[in-house]
Parts: sequence; structure tokens; C-alpha cells
Amino acid sequence: MGKPKGPIARWAIRNLSHPVEAALIGGFWGLCRLLPLDAASALGGALGRLVGPLLPGDRTARRNLDLALPGLDKAAKDRIVKGMWDNLGRTLAEYPHLEQISRERVAVVGRDVLDQLRDDGKAAFFISGHIANWEAQIPTVRQAGLETATVYRAPNNRFVDRMIGRFRGDPPARMIPKGPEGAKKFMKALAEGAHVCMLVDQKMNDGVEARFFGRPAMTAPAAARLALRRKLPVATSRIERLEGARFRETFTLLTDLPPDDSAASVAALTQRLNDILEGWITDRPAQWLWVHRRWPESR
Repeated sequence: MGKPKGPIARWAIRNLSHPVEAALIGGFWGLCRLLPLDAASALGGALGRLVGPLLPGDRTARRNLDLALPGLDKAAKDRIVKGMWDNLGRTLAEYPHLEQISRERVAVVGRDVLDQLRDDGKAAFFISGHIANWEAQIPTVRQAGLETATVYRAPNNRFVDRMIGRFRGDPPARMIPKGPEGAKKFMKALAEGAHVCMLVDQKMNDGVEARFFGRPAMTAPAAARLALRRKLPVATSRIERLEGARFRETFTLLTDLPPDDSAASVAALTQRLNDILEGWITDRPAQWLWVHRRWPESR
């Protein structure tokens, strides 16, 4: 569905449909909050498996699988897409329980990386993608004593955006929407020594071209460019759903970064990050959000 045309249509969606949409989503999250974590997660997974195949994103996911993993047979593709909808449904249902998940359900590997980045007095970047419950990563970092800032794509519905912000737990000043309106917040967070968490697996039309699963994919270069320009650490945060609402999060500090912020160096680091994400997705393909239109051929 394209963007609404004309000021009246936009006003109607913003002021009439958005509150109704937010009320429905809020009601679902209210139910999930009342349920124990495991029950809420299971409910979300069941709903995801039921509703997901009826959505347009199912076709996009299958097309992306054909592009990225062309050797899959139909049965393997069906298992991955079904698992993706299960994971997405669980992730949505787990929003009201993010604090509990990060406190009780995430086995951390690489805690020394968190300690080092907490104590070095520098800003830093944590890089990840829309894998497993990607929302559980940031509270885990914050609970280790690091001040965080989160770059995210703000939902069109401002009411839903506020609810998600409360679940995430970051103060509004540290929630940085993508786009020009978030640029000042982004730079201010870095200047104040925040550890900026970014998901870099989505298409960015004005990004740089890098390879992803062997295909050209426009990729956001901001983390690579600013890290190299300011000599800031870059760490990756890999979260995996182990079973139900239990996770493992692995932190790795990247070494041997390029020595400057030339275009070639930025491109090299951007490609390195894509390669890391590709490895994670290949290892657990059902846990990536395949519905993104990541390549020009996606539709």
C-alpha cells in the first residue's frame, strides 16, 4: 500500500485510524503483560504462524530466500518461513517482558567486551540485525552498566512508537529515529559517550553498495564512517533464540579496523559487517526477518 495522497487522507489516517490501531495493539500487549513470559511468547508464535502466511510479506520472504539461498527446496523454504513468522510473533508478544528477558533469559557470551567498553570512557557502536528478538539486545547492554542510545525506524503510528519506547526503557533523548530528524540526536549521543546500538540489515536507498549473500545491497555506512573518523570501537551483538523465550547474546569487539575514514575504508568495514550478518543468518535462517525488501530484486 502506498502512502496516502493529499492532506485530508493523511489527516484521517493520523487522527482516526492510528488511535484505533494503537488501541488494538495496546490491547494485545496488555494481554501479553498479564500472561507469564513463556505463555505470552507461545501465544505470539502461534498467532504469527497463523496470520503471517496471509500477509504480503510472506511472498517477499520467499522471494528473498530464492535470491539469498537459491539451493533450498520447497520443504526447507517452508520451514524457514514458518519459523520466521513464529519468531516474529514471539518477538512482538515479548515486548512487555523485555526487562525480564534481559535480566533472566539471556545467556551472555563476551561479557569482558561489555566491561571493556563500559570502562574505556569512549563512545562505541554495537552492530546487529533483525534477528531472533532483536529488541532484547539493548536492555542487556544497559544492564551491564553502559549508557546506550538506539537508532531505530520510528513506526508511522506515534502512539505505537511511544508504547514501544516505554518497553525498551531508553529515555526519549536516547531514542534516535532514522532520518534527518535524528541526526542531531545521533551526534549528540556520540559526543556524550553513549554506546549507539544500530541494526544495519535493512535497505538504505542513499547508502553505499555492498554485497549481501552475493548480491548488491544498498547498506547504511554511518556506523563505519563515524567509527573510523572518530576512532571509536565497533562491537557486534549476536542474539539467538535458543528455545521459546530463552536467548544467547554474543558480543565481539572488532579488531584490525581500517586506519582511516577514506571511502575505500568505509566500504571495507561496511562489507565486513554485512559478511558477519550473512554468517549469522545462514546459521539460523528462520530467525531473520526476511520480509525486508533488501535487494533491488525483492518484491
